[in-house]
Amino acid sequence: MLLRQKMHSLFPQDFSLIDKYTSIGLGYLLLCCVGLFFDAYWLFALPIVPFVVWFFFKRLDLFYCGLVFLIPLSITIDDIGLGFGIILPTEPILFSLTCLIGLKFFMHPKILLESFQSPITKGILFYLAWMFITVLTSSMPVVSLKFFILKLSYILCFYFLSYLFFYKQPFKQIKKLYYLFFIPLLAVITYTLYRHTLYAYDEKAAHWVMQPFFKDHTVYGAILAFMAPFLVYMATRKKQTFNRLVFSAFSTIVFSMGLIFSYTRAAWVSLAGALGLYLILYFKVSWKFLVIVALFLGGYLFVNQEQILLKLQKNKQDSSDDLVEHVQSISNIASDASNLERVNRWNCAIEMFKERPVFGFGPGTYMFQYARFQKSDDLTIISTNFADGGNAHSEYLGPLSESGVFGFLSVFVFILLMCVYAIKALYTFYGDDKKVIFFVFLGFTTYAAHGILNNYLDTDKAAFLFFSALAFIAVINQKGLALNGDSNTIQKANTH
Repeated sequence: MLLRQKMHSLFPQDFSLIDKYTSIGLGYLLLCCVGLFFDAYWLFALPIVPFVVWFFFKRLDLFYCGLVFLIPLSITIDDIGLGFGIILPTEPILFSLTCLIGLKFFMHPKILLESFQSPITKGILFYLAWMFITVLTSSMPVVSLKFFILKLSYILCFYFLSYLFFYKQPFKQIKKLYYLFFIPLLAVITYTLYRHTLYAYDEKAAHWVMQPFFKDHTVYGAILAFMAPFLVYMATRKKQTFNRLVFSAFSTIVFSMGLIFSYTRAAWVSLAGALGLYLILYFKVSWKFLVIVALFLGGYLFVNQEQILLKLQKNKQDSSDDLVEHVQSISNIASDASNLERVNRWNCAIEMFKERPVFGFGPGTYMFQYARFQKSDDLTIISTNFADGGNAHSEYLGPLSESGVFGFLSVFVFILLMCVYAIKALYTFYGDDKKVIFFVFLGFTTYAAHGILNNYLDTDKAAFLFFSALAFIAVINQKGLALNGDSNTIQKANTH
């Protein structure tokens, strides 16, 4: 007792801190022992809950930044029991955020109501509302409900939380989020390239060397294509420090190698399309001219469709380690198994739509229902009855088969709204702000184009980039409308 009093007199504050943290540590150790004794391992995480809740309400911005940093490093576990999969560590965080997000919006009703005024938000709400209706009419209600809950959590967190995050300083915050996403992604690319060197950059090895962070090379390539415009922005910024220049050079080399050796043809095509769109917007090409060109090309393709089809059928070049041959295989619809299997999946989606044109088979059900719609003429050496290697291979035909015509329209509408308002913003903002809008919009268009050939919005990586880009454009347009669209005022408001 005397020794304790002397210690208190010498180090009163430090000693009280030791007492406090020792008590907390012993209490946690006791809780762990109870959990081990009763096989209740969830008790180990129980003390974290109050801390997470406090952090959510007090520093939501840092909480969200931490989540974004973890997304590129997340790992998918296909089966945790009862046929359910999970993405760790992001999905548990997303579900906890979904439960708490209503309270957060209750604390910021003004921002929430303003977000509802955005046409983009209205398009997303229509998308969710129709999806919920098709859950009720689903051929597999449990599967559809799980799919809807996952989609709802993605939209609530990645769209509405991003809207809150961007609200005060959208241009600064979007760059922060993209940096937080890019740095761990760069680490994943480096890891993938290292594994790829062990197999001499073989094209077949490229399908799986990015695991466990990505399930295959196609989603890996789609994410790299989405982030490519940001890399260009980062590498071409003015007044960079020496350290930033070194980092930009290193990032450009590693990122370019990752994109090339992903062997993802859809990613390459989508980037070519984004480059074309950039040139059109940058040089302000007349829309009348573009319409005339589109009509001319459409007429040419229609008149010469038989000859073009015959020429495509003569292309026998399959996927290859040779990059030139791999590019040539893009148009091979005669023997390339990957291309032919896409056609098979698309035909199945269309046939499913014909059977249930209004409500579809239900969200998330394509992989369980498409098998009986496969035709013998469409089957390939990689065809299965379990949607191996992807679902409908389309962000547009998937909803068409699962949620009917209104499901397809709901996706098409909010993507169209995104394009319209992003282009409007490009002609409203100036300087560095305009460059930021360019890299967000062009990244988004790579995925919109990629969505014709693949579908990945059921993964956290693609969902974050896709819905946060929508939120950013929604915010800056709402701010532009609030300032009566005066470009000089908007420029000053975002500069200061």
